[in-house]
Amino acid sequence: MNSMTGFGAASVPFCGASLRVEISGTNRKQLECAVNLPHAWAELEPRVRSFVAQRISRGRLNIGVLLQSADDSGRGNFRLHLNKLKALNEQLEEVSAVCGRDLELSVDTLLRLGVLTDSIEEETTPERVWENALQSALQQAMDQFLAMRAQEGKNLAADLLIRTEGLRELRTQMIEAAADVPTHYREMLLRRLRDQGLVLEEPDERLAKELALFADKCDVSEEMTRLNSHLQQFEKFISSTGEAVGRPLDFLCQEIFRELNTTGSKANSAKLAQLVVTAKTELEKIREQIQNVE
Repeated sequence: MNSMTGFGAASVPFCGASLRVEISGTNRKQLECAVNLPHAWAELEPRVRSFVAQRISRGRLNIGVLLQSADDSGRGNFRLHLNKLKALNEQLEEVSAVCGRDLELSVDTLLRLGVLTDSIEEETTPERVWENALQSALQQAMDQFLAMRAQEGKNLAADLLIRTEGLRELRTQMIEAAADVPTHYREMLLRRLRDQGLVLEEPDERLAKELALFADKCDVSEEMTRLNSHLQQFEKFISSTGEAVGRPLDFLCQEIFRELNTTGSKANSAKLAQLVVTAKTELEKIREQIQNVE
């Protein structure tokens, strides 16, 4: 079982610089992938997405690809496109005049508009980047990311197993409480009859029929059997490795809630009703944890 949260990063040398890939993940019901590539290599985004989709089934991933200069002078490998800058500056002056205030250009804006570019980005083809650097860095970063997700998954699995065991204990208590309900109803019924001055001679067919109907109405044995089956499946999925189990676990949570809800509607016992409420509270905690499971 894997968590959907994690982080991985890797750097590889490339053209006298360093190409760095960073991957971070958070929980989502479906797979969402946001890829941030240098503008000149934008056509590699489908490859990056395909690479991720082969390894990840759920979660939101943010993938950043950075080209870090190895130039000790601090100037890096940036190239300024003067013609673009002049044209942009003229348009900026017009916009400033309309707005009535001076507008400034940030470095981020220059990079996004292609006025300031990295010479390595322009001089290398996307295919060369993929073959010589990006694929390797992406693989290394993904290995780190998956390792962290696996470790987080182990921690989640341990917590979920403890909580599942708690539900098992509550199930046992619910079975015991449900077994006492017909007896308590019989005693209550006889007491009310006595209070009204009516004394039945036992065995009384009418009393036996009433008790039989009541016992059948409040019987929760089927619900408890199904609940036990759901818990067994739940534990099986938790203990599985290398599989995406978030969706089946979420489905089982819905089924467990259904059985608890039906049990509560049949309760006819304050003790049993309280046990159902406690079980639902614990199940909600489990459901919240599962939102982080792939």
